[in-house]
Amino acid sequence: MILRYGRVAGRRDESDAVPWIGWRARVRSAAVPLAVPAYRLHFFARLLSWTGSAVAPIGLAFAVLHIEGGAGGLGLVLAAGMVPQILLLLVGGVVADRFSRARVMVWSNIVCFAAEGLAALLLYADVARVWHLAAMSAVCGAASAFFTPAAGGVVVEVVPKEMRHAANALLKIGQNTVKVGGPALGGVLVAVAGPAWVIGWDALTFAAAAVLCAKIKLAPSRVKVRAGFVSDLREGWQDFWSRTWLWIMVVQGSVIVPTWLVGYQLLGPVYGQRFLGGSGPWGLAMAGFTGGLIAGAALALMWKPRQVGLVVCLGTGSMALPLATMALDQPVLVLIAATAAAGTGLAVSMTTWAGLVQERIRKDRLSRTTSYSTLGQLLPVPLGYLAAGPAAELLGVRVVLALAAVVIAGAAVVPLLLRQIRELSLAVEDESVNSELTSAARAPR
Repeated sequence: MILRYGRVAGRRDESDAVPWIGWRARVRSAAVPLAVPAYRLHFFARLLSWTGSAVAPIGLAFAVLHIEGGAGGLGLVLAAGMVPQILLLLVGGVVADRFSRARVMVWSNIVCFAAEGLAALLLYADVARVWHLAAMSAVCGAASAFFTPAAGGVVVEVVPKEMRHAANALLKIGQNTVKVGGPALGGVLVAVAGPAWVIGWDALTFAAAAVLCAKIKLAPSRVKVRAGFVSDLREGWQDFWSRTWLWIMVVQGSVIVPTWLVGYQLLGPVYGQRFLGGSGPWGLAMAGFTGGLIAGAALALMWKPRQVGLVVCLGTGSMALPLATMALDQPVLVLIAATAAAGTGLAVSMTTWAGLVQERIRKDRLSRTTSYSTLGQLLPVPLGYLAAGPAAELLGVRVVLALAAVVIAGAAVVPLLLRQIRELSLAVEDESVNSELTSAARAPR
């Protein structure tokens, strides 16, 4: 059955502002965006790529540790991936708004395939050094600077407004479903076959994703070039800076994102190796996080919160839980529960935030504006990566994790002191959508 969306005449009573929709109808509505061919290709391209990305972080981390790079070497490799992304992100935003976002995604995937494929060969031949992995990370980081703004703008091009919340949630569910077993599987693969096979698999998924992205046909109505490069950058900055709610939350992200990446992505594997017994237990903890991401994305699909500011702040604040758990040296089962709670909160906040940004920012400026947002959050990350190793050596891993937990919790709460953030809200869902979905759920088969 094809669902047609329109506006129902008449006004609703205030008490009926948010009608109850059955769970079966909401689950069925999740598949509606997949009826759009371009979105379907985009979804499965991302899904293929995520199957590699699910195991790649643990493969990369233990590859560095295997060649005796230590926490400092891992920090160097991760920082190498962030620096070119930061330097090129604004360029990537302009390119994504000027040219076909699908084509930008194709070439970004091809570049990552080549870089990771070469790194896998070097690891397999047992000749890889830290600088080799740092170079691979830098190339993929540069490609990501173009891929991220392009991918962020594809959804608004291929699905109508009333489908976007479901489309965003569906992407999150797909992303995290393939990742739920990835960390645990990655830990097993590292132990059995070595990190070269893990990184090689990630390279192959980039190649497959490029093939699917090449088939995406976007509407030609969007005007790609309007002014010079500098003018495009200035226009994107003005659009970003004029939205106070946006840059306030980006400032929050500039504190939380690097702190979380240092605590979880960098020091987490080190903690797992020193205190949990190796890659296996840490892989289970990572699986708990991705399991929480799935649960959070499913919750976001069923529930479209109005109070965006509160939901986003509380969701990101939940990321303090795993770091605090590690700092207190709790058992693995407690750590898995903490990472699951953090994943749930993060998925709900990210899905809700994506919907707000897509609702309030013009389609032809979306990639540029969001590139400024992403840049603000990523800018401090390399410094955090480089400082984490020496800080862990000086203070100890657990002390640094405890400090990181406190910073995240504080940064999550501060924006809620501002009324503008507390009042951030999404538009009420179109009643005709709810009505037709409910009717579809009750229709006889």
